Amino acid sequence: MTGAERLRRALRALTHSPDPGEAAEEPALPEVPRDLPPLMRELGAALLSSGQSVVDIEAQLAAVAGAYGAHQVRVFVLPTGVFLQVDSTEGTVTDVTGPRSATDLPMHQVGAVESLVRRLSSGTADLAQARVELRRVLASPPRFGPIFVVLGHALLTLGFGLILYPTVDAFPVYIGLGALVGVLRLLASRWPTLDSVLPVFAAFLVSIVTIEFIAPHVGGNALRLLTPALIAFLPGMMLAVAAIELTSNQVVAGASRMVYGIAQLLLLAFGVVIAISVTGAFETSDKTTLAPWWAGLAGVVIAAIGYRYFASTPPGAFWWVLGAMVVAYCAQAAGSALLTTELGGFVGALFVAPVAQAISRTRNGPPAVVVTQPAFWMLVPGALGFRSVSELATGQSLGVTDMISTGIALFSIALGVLVGSALTGDARRMRQRMVRGSVRRGVAGDALDGAAGGAADGVDMVDDAAGEIGDSESQA
Repeated sequence: MTGAERLRRALRALTHSPDPGEAAEEPALPEVPRDLPPLMRELGAALLSSGQSVVDIEAQLAAVAGAYGAHQVRVFVLPTGVFLQVDSTEGTVTDVTGPRSATDLPMHQVGAVESLVRRLSSGTADLAQARVELRRVLASPPRFGPIFVVLGHALLTLGFGLILYPTVDAFPVYIGLGALVGVLRLLASRWPTLDSVLPVFAAFLVSIVTIEFIAPHVGGNALRLLTPALIAFLPGMMLAVAAIELTSNQVVAGASRMVYGIAQLLLLAFGVVIAISVTGAFETSDKTTLAPWWAGLAGVVIAAIGYRYFASTPPGAFWWVLGAMVVAYCAQAAGSALLTTELGGFVGALFVAPVAQAISRTRNGPPAVVVTQPAFWMLVPGALGFRSVSELATGQSLGVTDMISTGIALFSIALGVLVGSALTGDARRMRQRMVRGSVRRGVAGDALDGAAGGAADGVDMVDDAAGEIGDSESQA
């Protein structure tokens, strides 16, 4: 066939319109296990409470459905609910479920749910047993008791204090304020009335104590002193996930999550404003002595220890979490030094995504989400946003500027996550192609070696036959 004929056939195929009278053949409905739809409903509620983006949740649920033959499944995820529709030979199953709890799951539960999803995605796990295991995981208590949770929050506050405002005189202040907020969180878990107003009440109490009793003696900026104690209320991870969803064209989910995160910041700022209206104006000068340069790295280590007890990380995940937090901190510091402070988050997130994926693929490494969430805390978008809103509410001139910087930092982090994840996927696919290519070359080489060996054997047989003929002729 000539080149002109091939071109004509290609153009004919592109311009050929199908006969409207011909009905398109609908694909046959698959046989779906009866336990799959209820498992996906419970699994969707658990994933929704783990704080992940709707993009990741949809991909995980679709992978589980495809592993068990449910190829005609529709998954639509919002921050407030998961919508499922599964078509099978037994009919269509439609289900809607919301998050399992109003707060995020402890990290040991998040890690166990992610491990279960990984096994389900391979199609080897028993569905009924998986439902039992999921319910057992979600009913498991935190790994550490109340005293360790309070201690963890105190260490978390000290660690972020060393990162955000490393003043020597404020070290005991951070520990005391962190322990106070940890006790408040513990009481709120047993008292629903306090739980509903906990962000405002905690911000009010911490601000009163800081402005009236701590800042005058320490000589530091009151707003900077109180911010680390409220780090657990700061929606930094939520705002970062919202920015990721918006950049992934998930407008409804990203916008609703962004509005909720901003509302959390406003509640915290409202508590600060009430405290200032009670105490009056306060001194904003800074007369403290800054800690050495290594205080930030020490803060990362202390924050990782506090996060272990406060967030109940899975067993064996501490060193992985610490490594991811150090990578995020160092990458952000290098990006801020080379570029700008706002673009430092892009560099940090660019390194966090592949590091988290690499950790999750090691033999004993935890799932990626377990190390991603504390690493995002190192990027500190929530802390910067809270300080901005507080300064704006109290009449400080830097409020609007800091809010703009916060928005730039959030979307730079989201872009870094997307680019890092894409590069990680490209590298994985390239490695798989290289492995497949080497295998094919090995098979082809074996075939050539076998053919060459067969040809050599054939030549030897011909030589032997010729020798026998020569011997017979000489005897004759």
